[in-house]
Amino acid sequence: MNMDRNTIIGFVLLAGLLFAYLFISTKNSHDLQGQRQHYEDSVARVKRAADSVAAIAQKDTTIKAILGNDSLARITQGVEKLVVVENEVLKITFTNKGGQPGKVELKKYKSVDSNLVVLNGQSFDKISYRVNAGSQNSAEVADLYFLGGDVVKNADNSQTVTFQMPLSNGTLVHKFTVRPNDYLIDWNVQLDGADKLLTQGAFNLTWQDQPTQHESDVKYERLQTNIGYYSDNDFDYIMSKTEKKLDKQVQWVSVSQQFFNTTLIAKNGFSSADIKWLRHVDSTNKIADVTTSLQTKLPLGADAAFPMQLYYGPNDYRILKSQPVPEMDKIINLGRDLYTFVRPINKYIVMPVFNFFDSFIGSMGVVILLLTLFIRLLTSPLMYPGYLTSAKMKILRPDLAKLKEKYPDQQQFAMEQMKFMREAGVNQFAGCLPSLLQIPIFFALYSFFNSNISLRGEEFLWAKNLASYDVLFQFPFEIWGLGNHISLFTITACLTSFLISFYNMASTPDQGNPALKYMPYIFPFVLLFVFNKLPAALTWYYTVSNIITLLLQFVIQNYIINHDKLVAKIEETRKKPKAKSKWAERLEQVQEQQRKMQEAKAKGKK
Repeated sequence: MNMDRNTIIGFVLLAGLLFAYLFISTKNSHDLQGQRQHYEDSVARVKRAADSVAAIAQKDTTIKAILGNDSLARITQGVEKLVVVENEVLKITFTNKGGQPGKVELKKYKSVDSNLVVLNGQSFDKISYRVNAGSQNSAEVADLYFLGGDVVKNADNSQTVTFQMPLSNGTLVHKFTVRPNDYLIDWNVQLDGADKLLTQGAFNLTWQDQPTQHESDVKYERLQTNIGYYSDNDFDYIMSKTEKKLDKQVQWVSVSQQFFNTTLIAKNGFSSADIKWLRHVDSTNKIADVTTSLQTKLPLGADAAFPMQLYYGPNDYRILKSQPVPEMDKIINLGRDLYTFVRPINKYIVMPVFNFFDSFIGSMGVVILLLTLFIRLLTSPLMYPGYLTSAKMKILRPDLAKLKEKYPDQQQFAMEQMKFMREAGVNQFAGCLPSLLQIPIFFALYSFFNSNISLRGEEFLWAKNLASYDVLFQFPFEIWGLGNHISLFTITACLTSFLISFYNMASTPDQGNPALKYMPYIFPFVLLFVFNKLPAALTWYYTVSNIITLLLQFVIQNYIINHDKLVAKIEETRKKPKAKSKWAERLEQVQEQQRKMQEAKAKGKK
């Protein structure tokens, strides 16, 4: 094993995981394309069904008018009235149609169009459940025009909005409570006459949500959108699948975009759920259509209540962690699936250090720089031996070249090189440690920077938004794997990676293997395609980290290691009796056997 091969091991492992990320992202892109036709077909089917329903409804209305039954007309025809309730973070527009929030604006966040971020503002968005509305009639609550809507301010400064829907066989009451400075809204459903309003106590709620674009790159935002849920006391999510059936208790379901989410919470839980969603692949600002059907049974009695909560807000770890709901912080992707092992790194190291610097430094770019310095300082005891080995190898390169001339046979040269390195006090295997250590750190920071809402809209140097890629040049067309732009921070990250590869290759003798010779130069080129669509915060971190690596190697080589002393140490060591480790003896035996087999094979051919 030589320095070239140790370095390549690290590069190959890191590249393999990066390619895994590319594969997953590409697969999601293919899934989006595959859903395009399905989406268009679904729209066509829905339109045909809507036309049929409209025709049937028109006929049904005519019949009921003839029969004199106007009960459904009374409750499903009316004038929509809006009620606005605000606290420090939310502006909620309630509607009496369905007795529910019709539009929610986040007062501290701006969307891509510079207006406030709006959640639950589309005609598709609604929450409904079916009730018995009289003799042989049933209706969806979302279609009913409720009464009331008055706002009452409570002693604790919270505000309560109450809607009532009197029916011939009972009364529906929707009561919402909005607390100060809180993204969570309490929603209590009361059914007076529940035994008549519900069939055998079945409370089947349907929640429709259509998230829309809030970030600059709608395609990337669609890829980051997923459905999280807490079922059977465990968090899980769906991202590539289009539907999911949950047969055990469901406490909450969340439609999560890159930086915002809308979550429906049942305090007592639903018994089951069926989630269906479809990402949009058109040119609109729509992200997806999500329909969640939730089922439970209420006690068979005259009166019943079902307490719920609605969260409309940011994917902010500290806010979600403080919610009185289990594991809502896992909505934020700090490491999942293959990369679950990086979540503790983010939770207990990266995030606290980042928040500490952020508490007294105004520039997020400087915060990331200091975070990088901290991480490099923390890992320096593990990284330093590798850098020291690399610097020593660079100094000893002329001596290794002479050794290769003396022993042209590859196997013999490997044996002599191992002896020479041992005598020089060089640990050949320490060289691959820096590359291996980059793997968990890189993926931890990828998850962290990609989901950190505090970076959203933050400018640094030429980057307008550290939560997205910076644009040096915009192409008038799409380039496969690269997109329609080139990022300057991506260029600096790839360029510094190339310089590190160049330095490492300059520190090792020529092995005569083209694959080993050119692989380190190919890796920075691959990074160009990986990094170009990633947040500028990540490519800025990688650039700073690479610069630190280059500076460390320069300082170690020129100011810490003395070539003459190192050579003198080698000569002195050669004169001393040498004690080989069992592992070294075994390795030399294997190499000697391989050399003899090659010689025997060569003689056989002659």
